[in-house]
Amino acid sequence: MLETLEPEFLLRWLHIIGACVLFGTGAGIAFFMVMAHRTKDAKLIAHTASVVVLADTIFTATAVVVQPITGWLLARALGWDLSEPWILLSLALYVLTGAFWLPVVWIQIQLRDMAHEAATQATALPQRYFKLYRIWFACGFPAFFAVVGILWLMITRPSL
Repeated sequence: MLETLEPEFLLRWLHIIGACVLFGTGAGIAFFMVMAHRTKDAKLIAHTASVVVLADTIFTATAVVVQPITGWLLARALGWDLSEPWILLSLALYVLTGAFWLPVVWIQIQLRDMAHEAATQATALPQRYFKLYRIWFACGFPAFFAVVGILWLMITRPSL
């Protein structure tokens, strides 16, 4: 039992929890935003998007900061060379994910605000909402598959 309390175990555990938060929050946010969007109900979309923005702020942003820290500490503790190809590819995919996530966060805020305004004024969602939603939706695919790739690399640590 005591061997599970070693720093390497704690770092692995924290790193895995961070990966789960990134993957789970991303999938959950996508699901709830899509389901709300399908209703075309501005009030429901505004509420859902508000919760999504909050979740991204609390969970995703925290995990985005913690993941590279725990990854670096874990690699150091285990003696892994940061120039190993699987680590470099993981980092490249992490940057790619961030390149899609940052605009998505901004879009979610825009969608929330447009839906709130439409709900408050009892008007239809503007065309800009639908255009931004399509961009938001499209950005989710490369980010999702990049995270899946990172998880595969973390688990298999292939020699590339």
